[in-house]
Amino acid sequence: MEGTPYANGVGSIMYGMFCSRPDLSYAISVISRFMPNPGQVHWQALKWVLRYLNGTLKGGLKNTRSQPGRDALEGYVDADYACNVDTRKSLSRFEFTLFGTTVTWKANQ
Repeated sequence: MEGTPYANGVGSIMYGMFCSRPDLSYAISVISRFMPNPGQVHWQALKWVLRYLNGTLKGGLKNTRSQPGRDALEGYVDADYACNVDTRKSLSRFEFTLFGTTVTWKANQ
């Protein structure tokens, strides 16, 4: 794995995540944990994220206000119940928007 550009791939995806793709935050947080010593499984996971990006280039998160006269601050919350089959932990996410623009978001287990 010494000749594999694992750190470059993770860094490039991380830059895109911070700029415009918060939907990648959980995947990047998992694969970046193995930056010091990545294995073949981690390289496969990074390639999976790159394939996901390639398939969703025309898509993305779009936040629009459904009723222009309403509140400027809106919040969204989502959770899956014990979806991780290994640890049986749940993944929860939130996002807050101000006038339709994301100002903060988080995904954690």
